[in-house]
Amino acid sequence: MKLKFTWKIWLWLIFLILALISIFITPTFLQKGVLVKSVNQNSSIFEQGLRTEQVITAIDGKTINNVDDYFKIMQSKFPATENVKTIITTSGGEYSIYSNKVPEITVSNLPKTNLKTGLDLSGGARALVQAKDHKLTSSEVNDLVNVVSNRLNVYGFSDISIKAVSDSPIPGRGNNYMSVEAAGKTPKELENLISQQGKFEAKIGNETVFIGGEKDITNVARSGQGVGISCPSGQSGVNGYYCQFQFTISMSQKAAERQAAITNNLSVVSSSSGKNYLSKPLDLYLDDKFYSNLSISSDLKGQVTTQISIEGSGTGLTLQDASNAAQDEMKKLQTVLMTGSLPFQLEIVKIDTISPTLGQTFTKYILIAGVASLLTVVVIIFIKYKKWKLAIPPLIICTSEIIITLGIAAIIKQDLDLPGIAGILAAIGTGVDDQIVVLDEARTKEALSIKQRIKRAFTIILGAYFTAAVSLLPLLWAGAGLLKGFAIMSLIGITLGVLITRPAFADIVNMIEE
Repeated sequence: MKLKFTWKIWLWLIFLILALISIFITPTFLQKGVLVKSVNQNSSIFEQGLRTEQVITAIDGKTINNVDDYFKIMQSKFPATENVKTIITTSGGEYSIYSNKVPEITVSNLPKTNLKTGLDLSGGARALVQAKDHKLTSSEVNDLVNVVSNRLNVYGFSDISIKAVSDSPIPGRGNNYMSVEAAGKTPKELENLISQQGKFEAKIGNETVFIGGEKDITNVARSGQGVGISCPSGQSGVNGYYCQFQFTISMSQKAAERQAAITNNLSVVSSSSGKNYLSKPLDLYLDDKFYSNLSISSDLKGQVTTQISIEGSGTGLTLQDASNAAQDEMKKLQTVLMTGSLPFQLEIVKIDTISPTLGQTFTKYILIAGVASLLTVVVIIFIKYKKWKLAIPPLIICTSEIIITLGIAAIIKQDLDLPGIAGILAAIGTGVDDQIVVLDEARTKEALSIKQRIKRAFTIILGAYFTAAVSLLPLLWAGAGLLKGFAIMSLIGITLGVLITRPAFADIVNMIEE
């Protein structure tokens, strides 16, 4: 048999090569090091410019090849009895820190492919969220997604997917939800991230001076002068130790003028320490609950000032616990002040935890089942047609369909989760059916030419394709969108099959039969 590559076969080979490139040629191709997954927003190294997705290549001049190298060096340095200098070299520059504990950085090995694994494979937590006592419209749930995304971005989290989903395939019908998936997080951590509305108000008496968000707050200091935590050495009664935090904020001109107008009507009183303050403090409320109050200096009476200092505290059984609690409280307030409150109170409809080990086990068995199925198809085709040259092409075509489908998923950054893998296998099953149709039509003993018979086969294939495509569309929304991965990967698989691999397979069969 003399092979003659047609343009359809060349198109198939080009797509196969491009798919391999899109999967394996990563931004860190041939690079050594570890990938930064998260950085503490309040750390000095964050202020210097270290960000997620940068690659750490060396620490103190020692080359970092993987996560094991990173942790070996960190464990040899920390904890230390006093502050030591650590030089971290990355793809984005060099950073120096002075500390006696491990830098608050989360790292992972560099990705070997461009494929994004979903929560089912990487592990973590997934929550389905709705507004409390309110049915969300499609525009409202999109606004909610934007606010929550901004809030989590402030925390510096990567590997968090937030999207709007619905339990009805018909727009405007059914219930709208917000789906939040966080790789590497526990359900409790995820619940703490999204359950609080974060409504912040500052009042003098019953009059609101400013609220959290860009409308009233132009800047929130997270480092530098006026930002810090102090821990008195004494204990605070039954609550153990306590630490205080302080940071400055800048208000808009309108908020400052509002504060000046309210304070202008207040009287001046003297404290026991001899200092003069206004008769009413600035009361801070978080989620409609009193949080803290700040005494207003008499110098600010009727004055338009755009900068004030926010104070608070945290408690714990140990001094370190108190310091950590104060740090968390300060970060929560800073986040709410920067991003504003959520437009609705939220309640979690469903929250799941996924073990990465469980996901890997599922993947392993799915892959074994897929390989076994393909080999079984090859054997059955050989038994039916008694020719290996007719049994091998379906195996090659099916394997190429998997690779091309994964390549497209890498390009569009589609999460590869367990429903997605099931969708790929379903598309391959459809592909095998189509190839059997082509083989049967090609070997039918009729007066028609082989090209006419293959053309008739494609009439059957196209009819089956449109039927499958239409039946998959409702799955994009069914189950609150949790089957979306299955629908997307199935549609990609059967579409590229009809447009790319089936025509190439038909030409291969044509050459074999001729």
